[in-house]
Amino acid sequence: MVDNDINIISGCRMVRANRWTDERGQLFFAEGGGDIPFHIERVFWITNVPEGKSRGGHAHSTCAEVIFPVQGTCDIRVTDGRHEAVVHLDNPEQGILIPANVWCDLHHFSNDCILLVAASQHYNVQGYVHNYEEFLSKSKNP
Repeated sequence: MVDNDINIISGCRMVRANRWTDERGQLFFAEGGGDIPFHIERVFWITNVPEGKSRGGHAHSTCAEVIFPVQGTCDIRVTDGRHEAVVHLDNPEQGILIPANVWCDLHHFSNDCILLVAASQHYNVQGYVHNYEEFLSKSKNP
């Protein structure tokens, strides 16, 4: 069953960025080790996702990530193999923490969507689980 409560997924939660607004506009920030609950080793962004395409489709063995929608919107589905939730990201002040061993898929990107991702580790291709059946098997037998 799909739920909209992200807190049912082991270790997942919403993360709030800080906002500073003045006559020059808005500035959003989140600090590693505080707002983001890990030391940030890598930052990347996702943009220009073609209509109907998805991103993610994997879990990380040891890496955690926080995803912020800097602009636009998308939906993110997360599962720990037992529970599943879908969250609509549409506010640059509100991100989502995806811990290790949680599968995520990102869908329904708006044309202007830009996602900023902060990761707890450098890129490591061996740290990814790309096969959903393999992920489910590992999540049931940790």
